[in-house]
Amino acid sequence: MANHKSALKRVRSDKAKTLRNKYQHKTTRNAIRVLRATTDKKEAEKLLPSVSSMLDKLAKKNIIHKKKAANLKSGLAAHVAKL
Repeated sequence: MANHKSALKRVRSDKAKTLRNKYQHKTTRNAIRVLRATTDKKEAEKLLPSVSSMLDKLAKKNIIHKKKAANLKSGLAAHVAKL
């Protein structure tokens, strides 16, 4: 266990950040799942910008790698175009 006051505070703040990051990551994964399951092109075109935005935000905060975000966005755009 940590010995310094600042280290104890870091443990507490890391827990909060981890929880928030997990929530955002899971929410984005669920949005991707919904988009991939959509068969209606208009609905998918409506969802794509919001999902892309979510991925960009995760990449900006280093929750996921920026290239992973780019690959996911590319795959989703291809999926929507194919509908």
